[in-house]
Amino acid sequence: MADRMPMSRKGYEKLRGELHHLEEVEMPAITEKVANARAEGDLKENAEYHGSRETQGMIQAKINLLKSKLGKAYIVDPSSIDTSKVGFFATVTVRDVDMDEEEVYSLVGSGEEDFMNNKILVDSPMAQQLIGKKVGDVVAIPAPKGTYELEVLKIEYNFEKE
Repeated sequence: MADRMPMSRKGYEKLRGELHHLEEVEMPAITEKVANARAEGDLKENAEYHGSRETQGMIQAKINLLKSKLGKAYIVDPSSIDTSKVGFFATVTVRDVDMDEEEVYSLVGSGEEDFMNNKILVDSPMAQQLIGKKVGDVVAIPAPKGTYELEVLKIEYNFEKE
């Protein structure tokens, strides 16, 4: 994983909000559940205790992940982007050369990814191959079943007010 993680202001604030909710709401609630289950006595066969401890561990892992992402984050200034090439914030229309099918992908930062709506992380392998390309360029994308080629048909930028 890269040392620095590009993000939009919106994505950064979303992750900060999620971290705050986990630390201030979820973690205190599960800590209380663990304490209550522990007070019931024998912990060997106390399923509520073991389940609560497992949940507590998962919440802590999520908190650690969010802190790591936020620690590596840098907010990308939309005005610094060359809009003639594919880059962060771009919505790219590509054509699969072999299948002659078009797809549209938006390159987003952490916290904004939505794979069902083709919003892919700017540091994903596909996005990394597309960055810097211009309309008409063909790029080879490595995949588990072999390489496929995408032709860049259109590049759009729609900067939201930050």
